[in-house]
Amino acid sequence: MGGSGFDMGVGLVVAETELSVSELVDVSAALLIVRRSSCSVVWSTDLTLDKALSLPAYPGQVGIRPVTLNWGANTPQERGPIIVSRHPSALKIRQVNAVGSYGGSYCVYRALAVAIGALEPTHLPNLENTTPPVAIGPHPQWNDPSKIVSIDPYGHVVADAFADQIRAGTDIRPSIAVTKAHMTLEEMTTAVRQGRIQVDGRVVINERGDVNVAKAAVEPVWYLPGVAARFGIDEATLRRALFEETGGMYPELITRSDLKVFLPPIGGLSVYIFGNPEYLSDPTKKLTARVHDECNGSDVFGSDICTCRPYLIYGIEECVKEAQRGGVGVVVYFRKEGRALGEVTKYLVYNARKRQEGGDTAANYFLRTENIAGVKDMRFQALMPDVLHWLGITKIDRFMSMSNMKYDAIVEAGIEIRERCAIPDDLIPADSHVEIEAKIASGYFSTGPAPTTTSLEAVKGRSWDDISH
Repeated sequence: MGGSGFDMGVGLVVAETELSVSELVDVSAALLIVRRSSCSVVWSTDLTLDKALSLPAYPGQVGIRPVTLNWGANTPQERGPIIVSRHPSALKIRQVNAVGSYGGSYCVYRALAVAIGALEPTHLPNLENTTPPVAIGPHPQWNDPSKIVSIDPYGHVVADAFADQIRAGTDIRPSIAVTKAHMTLEEMTTAVRQGRIQVDGRVVINERGDVNVAKAAVEPVWYLPGVAARFGIDEATLRRALFEETGGMYPELITRSDLKVFLPPIGGLSVYIFGNPEYLSDPTKKLTARVHDECNGSDVFGSDICTCRPYLIYGIEECVKEAQRGGVGVVVYFRKEGRALGEVTKYLVYNARKRQEGGDTAANYFLRTENIAGVKDMRFQALMPDVLHWLGITKIDRFMSMSNMKYDAIVEAGIEIRERCAIPDDLIPADSHVEIEAKIASGYFSTGPAPTTTSLEAVKGRSWDDISH
């Protein structure tokens, strides 16, 4: 099998139907055996298809000409565009140079839209007037292939940087969009009414407390050698786990070891900037920052079992104040629901916590999660600082987070944190003391004494029927 790229220990299947490479497109319903110039397919279902499919190509085949991609290059043109298009023009000349699909976690909805006939599979986006209204970068960190490995630093300038290729019909899409907006939050209205926040007409623009922001949406783009190095594992191990644990969704992870970039079907992140975005990379300007991981129950629906929304709002308010003082604030919001374990797992844990013998105590907070998920946290913050490097950040003056994992990851990435700010006690909901005390005991930053085993046992959350806790 030398030279086929099929070299990572995946078992082979005896073929029943022989198809030429030029006729094949990716299909997960097939089991495949790799040869240098052909693929053999065994259908594992009674699926009937009315047109040819296309399975992944393999390095060394005739006609395979992926567009050159040099991660960490000084300009987008030197780096090259990231192409994962299934558009016929891309497949015809085999120019795809990455694994995955455009759209992050929404790629499956695109497939559904194609399946039901709501979207033409040959549709190409019209990117006219979509370029960022504020400039982000370029920054020196973009040219260090070890600094940014989980997003495309040029993902927001695709329409301009690769305009000629796009006009020629190549399907190249942004993985980052930057825009401007007004943020309206009830808590900001209250802060203005109570005099904690002043209307300045620049950051806070009216008595309702509307806030001027620049914001970015970022989809993940993984440079696999860099991601593997960040976690201290080899690339082959990473590729195999990604292939097997997604049910073989992307065979190219195994068959195309020459393709080093992967667009994973996972949630991305949002960036909210308060004040002048240029100040983010200016070491003479004060920066207040919060890095927040998604919590739908609290952030959106106000659940009182955790501190997520109160801490998020506190971080936003402090970012606004920093911007009004002449500095800048930034909130980064990651789609890592339930510590990246998911909301179903989170709710199962809630049930187990409330029903356990002795009640919901801080002493057993993480144990219930480990019993169900096998691990207490899968956010693995090693990739998190990449977005800070994308923004050109080299130091954070006030870090609105108690997380030791986030702090360690940022500092290890070479970004200085000058002050850590805990959530004020009066913002902690009554039922979330279980969470915050357990996290402090596990290493979270706190200005108070470390909890003891006895004190953790004494911190108990309310029961479902307790309405007065």
